Amino acid sequence: MGFFSAARQGRKDDAELGKGLWRRAHDRFTRGLDRYHQVLEGVDDEALYAELVEIANELAALSARVRQICVEAQQRSPSDGLDIPGALAGVHRSLSMAGNSLAMTAEAAAMLRLAVGPVPVGAASVRRRAESVLEQVSDAERRLAQAGARERDWG
Repeated sequence: MGFFSAARQGRKDDAELGKGLWRRAHDRFTRGLDRYHQVLEGVDDEALYAELVEIANELAALSARVRQICVEAQQRSPSDGLDIPGALAGVHRSLSMAGNSLAMTAEAAAMLRLAVGPVPVGAASVRRRAESVLEQVSDAERRLAQAGARERDWG
């Protein structure tokens, strides 16, 4: 990405995600995804690489969903700091857990690539961790929808 396109994207992110809590949740997820892709670059085994790429594609598909959650959360409860809004605390918790799980997924892929410790058959350990990322993103979506329903009921 060139300098000007990066600057434009930064301004768009500031407008949509703010500079606080929701931006940090989004950026943490993006960094985890980048890290996972960096790990892929060092995989020599073709079969393992194919398995890990499939998982990478599934994780990358979550990126748009995470962004949408964060954009909607920023609209509902704007954040330029680190205070967690009570009504969306569960959303933030699920996004934080998804970011942590994504980092652990990248770590599992790195361990597999480096064959540190007992090597599981294929990428099963990476797959399990990736599934937890999916579950946590889905949980964040569900919690955001529930918070919206409560807002409409109270509105």
